[in-house]
Amino acid sequence: MPDLTIPRAESAYSYPLLIKNLLDAPVVSNPDQEIVYRDRMRYSYRTFRERVCRLANALEKLRVKPGDTVAVMDYDSHRYLECFYAVPMLGAVLHTVNVKLSPEQILYTIDHAEDDILLVHADFLPLLAQIRGRIDTVRAMVLLQDEPVSPPEGLEFAGEYEALLAEADRHYEFRDFDENIRATTFYTTGTTGLPKGVYFSQRQLVLHTLGTMAALASAPSQGRFHTGDVYMPITPMFHVHAWGVPYIATSLGVKQVYPGRYAPDVLLDLIEKEGVTFSHCVPTILHMLLNHPDIEKRDLSRWKVLIGGSALPKALCARALELGIDLYSGYGMSETCPVLTLAQVPEAELGSDNELEIRCKTGRPLPLVDLRIVDEQMRDVPADGESVGEIVVRAPWLTQGYLKDQRNSEQLWRGGYLHTGDVACRDAKGYVKITDRIKDVIKIGGEWISSLELEDLLIQHPAVAEVAVIGDPDPKWGERPLALVVPQGELDEKALVTHLKGFIDRGLMSKQALLLKVKLVEQIDKTSVGKINKRLLREKHAGRV
Repeated sequence: MPDLTIPRAESAYSYPLLIKNLLDAPVVSNPDQEIVYRDRMRYSYRTFRERVCRLANALEKLRVKPGDTVAVMDYDSHRYLECFYAVPMLGAVLHTVNVKLSPEQILYTIDHAEDDILLVHADFLPLLAQIRGRIDTVRAMVLLQDEPVSPPEGLEFAGEYEALLAEADRHYEFRDFDENIRATTFYTTGTTGLPKGVYFSQRQLVLHTLGTMAALASAPSQGRFHTGDVYMPITPMFHVHAWGVPYIATSLGVKQVYPGRYAPDVLLDLIEKEGVTFSHCVPTILHMLLNHPDIEKRDLSRWKVLIGGSALPKALCARALELGIDLYSGYGMSETCPVLTLAQVPEAELGSDNELEIRCKTGRPLPLVDLRIVDEQMRDVPADGESVGEIVVRAPWLTQGYLKDQRNSEQLWRGGYLHTGDVACRDAKGYVKITDRIKDVIKIGGEWISSLELEDLLIQHPAVAEVAVIGDPDPKWGERPLALVVPQGELDEKALVTHLKGFIDRGLMSKQALLLKVKLVEQIDKTSVGKINKRLLREKHAGRV
């Protein structure tokens, strides 16, 4: 085959896809735009650029070099955003530590990632004190604080974050390097085994930023994220780079608001005071906010919210729409950087009977996402809205494996596609709808019942505050659905089965769902990022009712 490579002038510049290049346009075109941290810090993009340079110089003074790993334990803050840029722009790797894990799991991730430098918020010092002396790789720690604190005895720090930045030069010339080097690492909060490390290159993060930005901005109105918005994440920045949206927000040069530790009053106050118009979160966080006693007094009519992490219940979506919130779903996972689909509503469907259904679907794939729904032989299932299979994907921003875990990496990528483990169907218009996780499908006789669809119907009962459905072993049926219900008011099993029968009679659920068993509980166990922890629920409740 002939060499078809394009000819290049000898002095032509080969523009690498590096994180540093995401920062240039907003600093030039919108340097006075604001970045806000609670009620504690407010500065311009111009100052942000200077602080990124100061942080880079401070890290170099701590002997950080390309290939080293810098770990961060912090709330959602301006500091975290600065680390999103300065660390990979040095050619180092940013490890966003999941502070919701147990001390032993955090120790495992720090050692497994081979962290060299650890930046830690004062609130997490008691946690760190539990594992001190057992951290093998970290050679220096930096203290992050909102108020002056005295570190516990035995913990030594190279300095305090703001003091180190104040001493550092505000100029730094960031070099070019290979766009395929690793930029970030974090650990999945899977419900089995040890956390798995996923990783992304500079190129992948840039492409994810551009692809997701294009998709979010493509809608004429509904769910659109654009330069006039005010952004505030309500997904932890340690979790998949806060879904990558801080990179998008910075690239667009929009006002950004970082809430620190999540508290309902603080979040709602910031939305109103700072004029927040775009956020993202998991359903449990939104549920918490919408149950705030003052929610009816708040003006949320300009707020757009992207929901991910787990299925969006129709009842929650309907309640949000009543309050004027523009709510819709997206889909991805830790291994996919994460965004793969968005459930934006076409203009023609706004106000129609289908609008709620579309908002709660998984959505349509982003540009550059090759998403298939396949059977066990990797054959595509029909796009008829009913046939189900596993979602498998290819995209330029998917993790290429699990860190130091060849066996699970090959299992993830078997057949040349990344296997999500999610069961879904697709309709003729291209909308994907996840019906369950493969491991969470309830197998009654020879029929599969979706635990997510059952949850969506049960939550519509007025006496149900929260619900999770798992499979309960049964000698006759194999499994029966067990609904773990947090009640709000009087509730019994008969009332829920009667409620469910109404949907079965309308053809919205298989009659096998009438085998439902109900157990009232005080709370539903969640993972560290707010997802329902069905593995733990099965361990605690299956076979015990």
